[in-house]
Amino acid sequence: MNGVFLGKGDAPQTLALEYANRHGLIAGATGTGKTVTVQVLAQGFADAGVPVFLADVKGDLAGLSQPGTPSPKLLERAETIGMDAFAPAAATVRFWDLGARDGEPLGHPIRATVTEVGPLLLARLLDLNDVQSGVLTLAFRVADDEGLLLLDLDDLRALLVAVGERAKELSLKYGHVSKASVGAIQRRLLTLEEQGAGAFFGEPALDLDDLMMVDAAGRGVVNILAADRLMRAPAVYAVSLLWLLSELFEALPEVGDPDKPVLAFFFDEAHLLFDDAPDAFLDVVERVVRLIRSKGVAVFFATQNPLDVPDSVSSQLATRVIHGLRAFTPREKRVVKAAAETFRANPAFDAETVLGELGVGEALVSTLEDKGVPSVVERTLIRPPASRMGPVTPAERRAVLDASPLAGIYDEPIDRRSAYELLTERAERRAREPEAPARRKTAKPRARKR
Repeated sequence: MNGVFLGKGDAPQTLALEYANRHGLIAGATGTGKTVTVQVLAQGFADAGVPVFLADVKGDLAGLSQPGTPSPKLLERAETIGMDAFAPAAATVRFWDLGARDGEPLGHPIRATVTEVGPLLLARLLDLNDVQSGVLTLAFRVADDEGLLLLDLDDLRALLVAVGERAKELSLKYGHVSKASVGAIQRRLLTLEEQGAGAFFGEPALDLDDLMMVDAAGRGVVNILAADRLMRAPAVYAVSLLWLLSELFEALPEVGDPDKPVLAFFFDEAHLLFDDAPDAFLDVVERVVRLIRSKGVAVFFATQNPLDVPDSVSSQLATRVIHGLRAFTPREKRVVKAAAETFRANPAFDAETVLGELGVGEALVSTLEDKGVPSVVERTLIRPPASRMGPVTPAERRAVLDASPLAGIYDEPIDRRSAYELLTERAERRAREPEAPARRKTAKPRARKR
């Protein structure tokens, strides 16, 4: 079978490439081996010629750019699961970063324009209520009708000032404009900038083709987003990755069920996408995950708790790799029971019991077999990755960035004429215009008394 070798239990466990775009879930308690599983899958896809995008939350996945070290422990694991040989090898990696950083950059900057992100995702990013979201949507409509480019947060702030000043006029055409809501949105934008998210908005915007490259040997390029600092701004992390998925959905053509995915997309710390999300936002996530399969994109969610992913999304995840789950409370025991029930039962063991017994590097694995039928769950030793398990040094990261064909393309921001400049010029023209002379009121002649 043409696929990614995951490991071995009673039988080898392989994810068939033709079913990979049915998506997947990787779950397990901290320290049980989720990151290694993501690394194995990412490098397996890349070796099969599939480009990969993943977020590196802890910095460990950067090790994909370096060959692994064949320690005695890894060699023993490779021999146990029947690998012919353990051959250390690095993947071809592109490093990316989101937002501005002090000191050495961790990757090529990823930017998007405010228009590309749109009012729905931006409202989620700013945690706006329904009334504030409505005002933001109205502002975007005004910008569209008046030909105002919204590229960065300066543009959006200038637009909101104009909307507030023209509230009475715009209310007649678009509906009620609340000045209080405009002020609340402006305050949220300031908070967003303090989190370092302002640098995400602007140009040059990311060209999606640059995420879907293969190297000279035909291997898929692994795109790694430095996401360690983003954990302090979880909304920025969740919305930026959902924006990227949504852009892929809009841009890619329909391919049906290809022999292998056109891109494998890994969403680590998946609970950040769903925690306290409004229904409208969850609807977008569900729709994108459901429909992007026909565009050939495979989406994998990684999280500690399998129940972090809502049922409407979890039901679309065919591949399941569940590492050890710890159950010390009644609620945790219910989580283990629910996770076990998602598998096709194996008569050789009780999945609920095994989930509490799994050691580091072990997992219960179920993939799709011929005709898309879920396989019987297997207790599996996950194979060792060929690349390094752990972070890279600043010098190693710098070497990868310097060798990248994208060096210099995204590094410097571009500030072209957009809404901020146009609205500033309008305000200056109004300030220079002389005020119209007040019309003198003439007294009406009194009627004479007869």
